[in-house]
Amino acid sequence: MKEEIASSVTHGIGILLSIIALAVMLYYATRYGNGWHIAGALVFGCGLIMAYTSSTLYHSFQKARIKAIFRILDHISIFILIAATYTPLTLIDLRGPWGWSIFGVVWGLALFGIIVECTSLRRFRLASVLLYLGMGWTIVVAVKPLMTLVQPGGTALLLAGGLFYTFGC
Repeated sequence: MKEEIASSVTHGIGILLSIIALAVMLYYATRYGNGWHIAGALVFGCGLIMAYTSSTLYHSFQKARIKAIFRILDHISIFILIAATYTPLTLIDLRGPWGWSIFGVVWGLALFGIIVECTSLRRFRLASVLLYLGMGWTIVVAVKPLMTLVQPGGTALLLAGGLFYTFGC
């Protein structure tokens, strides 16, 4: 029970921080970027807000039936957040054949994962985990263009994010 309360509170803080992050990203995107920057910021920011909101709600309820619904939404939001994380990278840095291909594959896998979570297939938990990992590491197929188009600091952050997703940090 204490762990659930702590998760609700910390993820609730995550909602607030995600809203702030979205506002900051939109400020910079509108001031210094273009439509692609605005779209990338919106999709990523909304993905963050959705993930933290669904997780907060999942950890907030004790009633099994309600908790089960929010657990599904929590898992769906992970698929959306992974795809949303790719969106600015594919729309801004890798835009072109590589970017659009990865964008399509990752969002297609997200849609497939959502379908899995909304059907009886969700009982195959390993399938969802493998989908999460596959989505998260899809970028390795474009490592060469990534290294030439993204600054080294951005590449390092991308790698760190992939490792955090992989190990559940």
